[in-house]
This record gives sequence, C-alpha cells and structure tokens, in this order.
Amino acid sequence: MASQPAGAHAGSAPPRNYFPPTANGASPTMYRGLPDQVIRTLGQTGVSIGQIGLFVQAVDQPLPLLALNAEDKFVLASTAKVVTTLAAIDLLGPSYHWRTEARLLGALENGRLDGDLLIVGGGDSRLRSEDLSKWFTELQAKGLREIAGNIVLDRLAFHLTERDQALAPRPGLERPHHNWPDALSLDDGVLRLQVQPAAGRLAGLSLQPPLADVTLVNEVRMGRGCVAKAEWEQAPADAVQRQLRVTGNWGAACGQHSKALALLSDSDLTARAVGGLWAQAGGLLAGHVIDRVAAEALPVRPGRSPAGTKAPRAAELPTLFSTLSSDSLPQLVREINKTSDNMAARALMLSLSPGFPAKAATAAASIERMQQWLRTRGLPAGDIEIDSGSGLSRAERGKPRAMVQLLRQAWHDKNARLFVDSLPVAGVDGTIAGRMRDGPAVGRAYLKTGSLIDVRSIAGFVRARNGRVYAVAALINHPDAPAGTAVLDALVEWLAALER
Repeated sequence: MASQPAGAHAGSAPPRNYFPPTANGASPTMYRGLPDQVIRTLGQTGVSIGQIGLFVQAVDQPLPLLALNAEDKFVLASTAKVVTTLAAIDLLGPSYHWRTEARLLGALENGRLDGDLLIVGGGDSRLRSEDLSKWFTELQAKGLREIAGNIVLDRLAFHLTERDQALAPRPGLERPHHNWPDALSLDDGVLRLQVQPAAGRLAGLSLQPPLADVTLVNEVRMGRGCVAKAEWEQAPADAVQRQLRVTGNWGAACGQHSKALALLSDSDLTARAVGGLWAQAGGLLAGHVIDRVAAEALPVRPGRSPAGTKAPRAAELPTLFSTLSSDSLPQLVREINKTSDNMAARALMLSLSPGFPAKAATAAASIERMQQWLRTRGLPAGDIEIDSGSGLSRAERGKPRAMVQLLRQAWHDKNARLFVDSLPVAGVDGTIAGRMRDGPAVGRAYLKTGSLIDVRSIAGFVRARNGRVYAVAALINHPDAPAGTAVLDALVEWLAALER
C-alpha cells in the first residue's frame, strides 16, 4: 500500500487554527486529520483538548498519522505495564521462569527431618495455594513426611523499604489488588471467604487457602439478604491463635459467593496458609511456620543475599530437596496485560534487578535497569519514566510519541507475537471485552488499558480494514477522565474503519 501524508484520509476534520495550550503552558502539536467523531465525542465530555495526548503511526510508515500534545508527559496508569512487559520479554527471555525452593536444614531419615524445612521464595507472583498444596503432597511422596523443627519462610529475594512503596496506594480491606510485591506471596496476598447456602440455621463458610491457627466463627444466619461481613477479633499483632468472625444473613437464592479479603499482612497470610496446607496434605510439623524478613534473622542463605551482604559459601548451603517452577514468562505477561494484574507487574519489574535472584532485588536497581533498557531503545531520559512497573504510581509518566516508538519497535521484534497476544482484544477478552463490541474494532484492536481516578489511557495496535497496522497511544489526565473513555473508543473505532 502506498504511503500517504499524515492525516490525508477522506472524511477527516479540517485543520483548526487554534487549540488551547496544555496544562504546562506548552503549545500542543497537532497534525491534520483528527477525526470528526473524536472531536464530537470530546466535546460531549468535560475534558479539554490540552489534557489529552495521542500519537498514531503505522508500524510500516515513517510519518505519523495523528498527533496531539505528543511531547507532553502524561500519567500512564496501567499502560505502564506495556513498558514493563516489553522490557521483561527482551531482558529475561521467553523461557524465563521463577523458582520456589525447599531446602533441608537437618538430616532426613525415615521420612522425618531432624531440623527445619526452609522454603525460599523466588518472586513467583502467580504462586497459588493449589500449587503449594500439590507440591507439599509431592514432598511427602518423596520422603519428607514429618518436620521435627519449623518451616522457615525466606522472602529475602525482594529487598523493599517503606520509601519504595511511598508513591503507590496502600493496600486495604477494599483494595486487595493494591497489595505490595513479595518474594514469597501466595494467592496475590488475598484471602478468599467462600459463602454458600446450607440446610441448617447457619450458612456454609470456608477459607481459601486454609489457615493454620485460625478459628472461623460463623454467625451468618440463613435468611433474607446476601450479606457476609468478616473482621478479625482484637488480638496482639504477634498472636499465634486468631479468630475471624463472620456475621450477616444469607438466603438460599444467594448461591455460592467468593469474597476477597485483605485482612492479613501478606507475610502473615502466607505463613498461616503454609501451615494449613502442610497439615491438609497430611504432613506433620512439631514446630511452627516462622516468617523471617530481616537479613540477620537467617544466617544461612541459599545462593542469594540481601543488598550489601555476601552470599554464603557453597559448603554452607542447605540441601536443595525440591524446586517448584512457575509458568514461563509468556504466560505471566499474558495474565498481567489481559487482567491488568498490579502485583504481578510489580514483581516482574523487581525481577529485572541486576543479579536477581542470586542478589536480592531492590526498587532502585530495577528502575535503573529499566532506564538503561529504554536508552537502548532510543528513548532518552524523560521520555518514559517507570517507578513500580504497574502504573499504580503517579510517577509513571510518558510521552505519547515515545510510547508509540516503543510499540513500533516491538511489532518488528522477534518476540512480537508473544507480546501482541498478551494484549486485551476489543470486544473479545481482557479489560476491553465489554468495549467496542458492535463496531469495526471488534477483534482488530489489541490494547492495554489504564485507569486511575483521573486517568484513562490506551496503548497498543489497531488493524484497519485497509490491512495496515497502526500503533496507538492515547492518554487523558483530567478529573473527568472517566467520561473520556468514549473519546478513546471513538479514536480506535475510526482507525479500525479506515479503508484507504
């Protein structure tokens, strides 16, 4: 197909002579061709043209099709995951996976370990309780049935501080998706309460995963309403025994419901779940599950060390008994982009830290490596800034032109299919399964979405009816940004409908 001047499409809007300046006072850049339907839709929102940035360029053409405020920096929201996953694919490679290790701190004879079992987290953000349960069964089949000491959890592969978390939202009861990354996290740090109708006076309750030393107090009566409220009974923070009280009413018509709870710290949840799952698998434990997060708490390190400390000599390493490997990187990238998994994206970003996992990952080291990688892609400092890797941090900003530059390079990369297949598809799956379902973009637009309270964004590819593929980045930073979703959709629909 012959190339055309940017914006030279039938039906496009005539050029305007004046546009309001951007928020920082700069003059917006605008090519001819901003579509009428986009302008009309924008006029129906409270978003000013200075608070929207976009850049569109065919993956095989030297000139952009559309640009608006393309050199201004916008808060990326979850479109930052595009940068994180592209960097990971390039730096780690498609065959990369994470390892959780079981190591023996003592002699194993006749199924009994005379010492502690050390479980070393390797940053597997997708570790599930069912995976751990199956693994524990395999450990027992392999000959480890009784532990005379403790189960010791090592989560030192990630070395984070409160300061590293300062720019991201804090997790809370109603925000389990804001949980912080952890080198030995389980079920995204989320406890699930299962509620279902029962024949007796009380509804049926269960916890997933099962927790050691936790008593579930059921006060959910069968009757009208579908309400179940959970709260921990007051107890010292270091209390071994805890009670989770659940109150409410549950009718037969309510059916089975799973409620996500963020009522425990991620470390406490993992520790109690490990104890519960080990017992559920039939294992015996004389001691307790001990979570150690300080470097000095565990003198023997299995092949890795916190920042500033030396790794132990090979002779000091506990015996490796078994390894639980994660799915490979492509599956993780797909889950991150399709579902916009914040915690997995943050853990993936930390995995970019040089030397990981032999050397504990730090936020500063992973950010520096990301910036180095962006420079190898021809993007100087300031074009794109990544902080947490997920888009939760408002320090994660980028220029629309720079995002498209990155996307166009990705399209021609050897692992392009891996990345494109990870993106949500308009009207089909992921975070845009319910958007643009009746227009030309269905099945043609592959877009990572982003949203914060005052941010809406998209970044990805659109295949037009003319067969040409366009890389697109469009970002709105404005208090009325939610209304601007229609503007982003109008742009994508217009691109998908292009016939020449």
